[in-house]
Parts: sequence; structure tokens; C-alpha cells
Amino acid sequence: MRLDATMRRPASSNLAAILPVRLRRVASGLMMERVRSIAMMVTLSVGGKTRAEYDRGPVSRLARLRQATRHRRNPARPGGLVPPNPAGATMTDLHPAPTPAAPPPHAALPPRTAITPGTIVTTVAILVVLAAAWFWSDLLLMAFGAILIAIALRAGARGLNRLLGLNVKLGVLIVLLGVVGAVALLVRLAGPAVAEQFRDLLSALPQSWDAVQDWLQSLPMADTVIEQIQDGEEASTMGENAAQLAERLPGVFSMVLGGLNSVLGSLSSVFVLLILSLYVAMEADLYRAGAIRLVPLRRRARAAQILDELGTNLGRWMAGQAVDMLVVALLAGIGLWLLDVPLAFILAVIAGLTNIVPIIGPFFSGAIAVVVSAPQGLDTAIYVAILFTIIQLFEGEVLMPLIQRYAVQLPPALTILAIVGIGSLFGLIAVILATPLLIVAMLLIRRIYVEDVLGDRLD
Repeated sequence: MRLDATMRRPASSNLAAILPVRLRRVASGLMMERVRSIAMMVTLSVGGKTRAEYDRGPVSRLARLRQATRHRRNPARPGGLVPPNPAGATMTDLHPAPTPAAPPPHAALPPRTAITPGTIVTTVAILVVLAAAWFWSDLLLMAFGAILIAIALRAGARGLNRLLGLNVKLGVLIVLLGVVGAVALLVRLAGPAVAEQFRDLLSALPQSWDAVQDWLQSLPMADTVIEQIQDGEEASTMGENAAQLAERLPGVFSMVLGGLNSVLGSLSSVFVLLILSLYVAMEADLYRAGAIRLVPLRRRARAAQILDELGTNLGRWMAGQAVDMLVVALLAGIGLWLLDVPLAFILAVIAGLTNIVPIIGPFFSGAIAVVVSAPQGLDTAIYVAILFTIIQLFEGEVLMPLIQRYAVQLPPALTILAIVGIGSLFGLIAVILATPLLIVAMLLIRRIYVEDVLGDRLD
């Protein structure tokens, strides 16, 4: 019976003798942590503090002792342990945030783009298109010119449709016949006078150049330069003989034949251009639909929008350019007539026509007018130069801003680069078409690359 009573005695009386010392420490630590958690909850509920404010408060004595024990046990422990019992230490200092793992060495390198067969095919296709555009540049420029004329004819036909209710195709034919008839009537009425003034202009240019040379001779240090030029000309003239002249005759004949071929080729090109523009204007919807069918299905709505915007911008540019050329021709004709300059009408026509090429065209027409007016005296030549300068200032500061409100605004630097670059690559016709080509390029870059590829909406 005594043994059974001893065995039924509670185990709590012998707990201190049974548990090891380390286990007792763990049990006491857990009990203290539980007490501290309860005290923290009471403090938060009574004092109205947040958990972050409580963690930033003074560290309890038990926590400082525990940290000191860990530091003495392993001073080189990683993790940035603070010394035991630091002055003003907080819970955040004693329990810092874990240090993020360092990225792998290759993480900073950009991912490599694999060269797929599709990329190779696209690159080859772009190169083939560029090579075809280079070899067939004349044909492409003619097609672009026909499109411009077709846009102008369609604009006139739509105007007749709104005013008279005529069919668009019939309106295109009426507009083309009206333009050709007006040009033929103008040539019939003013052709002889214009031809005579043009012949007078060609005959007046040598006399004007002699007058310019006489004026240059009056300048200081001009005699030496002129003598050197004349000596070189005399030496070259004396060195020529009959045999050399005979050798040059076939070259002269070939040049004449080449000039005739170029004139005939130009006339045939103009005829083909008019026929092509007529067909494009009358069947514009057919060609537009065919161009859109070359685009994938998901992009056809966007392609139709861009094509319509291209037609609108080119039509506005042509209308604004026509107004600009007419105003410049009128101002130049009135100014030259007031200055009593010979051949004022033909010089005004040249000023209006050359104004289709921005910046370079007005300079060319002004130089011709100054040379023609040189026989009238140095004062007249200076007045003509001042007149063309005033006309260009008026055009740039007053006329073009008014036109560009309804037409297309182009940066002057890009315009000059386009004229020089395209003209040096493809010739005189490309110089005339450089500005509308720049309009097309800017719109395609803005809509396709900037907006669709980069996602930057400009409007």
C-alpha cells in the first residue's frame, strides 16, 4: 500500500529534480516570452500605441540579457549583431531586416534575342524592296507624281459633286479637260509674247553677265583675278588646233542628239503622267482597296485610316502651295513692273514656278532677276535684290503661317535636307517632289513607328 501511494504521488513535486537544467531554462524563457506578449497586448490596448511604435521603444532587460548571451556565445555570428546592452538600442536594432540575396552575375546582362528564320526573311525582304526602289526610282517617282495629280483632280471633282451633283468620274474628266484647255488657251494668247520675252531673256543674260563683270572690275583687287582668268583662257585657246576641234565635233553632235532625246523623253513622260493620273483619279477606290488588301487583316482598319490621312495632307499641301506660288508671282510681277525691269512678266512666272521648291527656288529666281536687271544699272539690281528679299520675308513670316493653319507644317531644316539629299540621289524631278515625299515620310514615321510600335500617342 505504501508503494502504491508513493507511485500515485503527483509528479510536480519532483519536477525540479527530473528536468535538466537546460530544459528548465527553455521553459522559463517561454514563460517569460508569454508574459511579455501579454504585457505588450495590454500596453497596446491601454496606451493606444501601434506595434511599430512598441518595437521602436526601449528594449526590455530580458531581451538585452538574451542578446548579450548570444553575442558572448558566438561573437562572429553573421547578421550584424550589436554589442551587448547598447546605449539607446531598440527592437529594430536588435532584430534587423534580413539582407536580400545578391543577384546572380548574369542578371544585369540584357537577354539575347534569338535570330529566327522570320527575322532573316524580313531583313531580306526589306533589302530587296530598297534595292528595287533604287533601280526603279524613275518609275516610282512618276507613280508618286501621278498620285499627286490624281489627288488634285479628285479634289476638284468632289467640289463639282458638291456644287452641281455631278458624278466623281465625270467630274475628274471635266477638271482635267478644263485644266488642259486653260493651259492651251493661255499658250495660244500669251505664247508668242512669252516666247519673245524668253528669247530676250536668253540674249540678255550674256550682256547682263558682262555688266556684272564690269562692276566686279571696279572693285579693289579685282584686276589681278580677272587677268589670271583671262591668261588661262588665252593659253587654253592657243593650245587648241584644228585636229582637236575636229575630234570634238562628234561629241557636240552627240550632245545635241542627247538633248533632243531628253526633250522627247520629257514630253512622252508628261503624256504618260497625265494618262496615269487620270486612271488613278477615276478609279481611286479600286487602287485604295488593293493597297489595303496587302496589309494583314488586323491592321487593315489602321492602314485605311493612314491612307486617308495621307491623301488629306497631300491635298492640303498642294492647295496651300498653289496659293503661295500665285501670291509670290503677283508680288514679283508688280514689283518688277514698278522698278521698270525688262521681261517682268516672264521673271514673275519663273518666280512663281520655282517657288514650288522651298528656300532654294526663290533664291534661284531672285538671282536670275538680279542678273537681268544688271544692265539697267547697279541701283536697279540692288532694288531687285531688296524686292525679292522682302517678298521672301513676307512669305515666310505672314503668308506661310496663314497657309500652314489649313495645310501641313514642315520643319525648315528637314525640308532643306530632303531637297538636297533626294535631289542629289534622283535628280531634278525628285527636287520638285522632295517636299511631298517628306510629308509622306513624316506621317508614316509618326503613325506607324511612334504611335503603333512605341505606343506614344501624339494627338
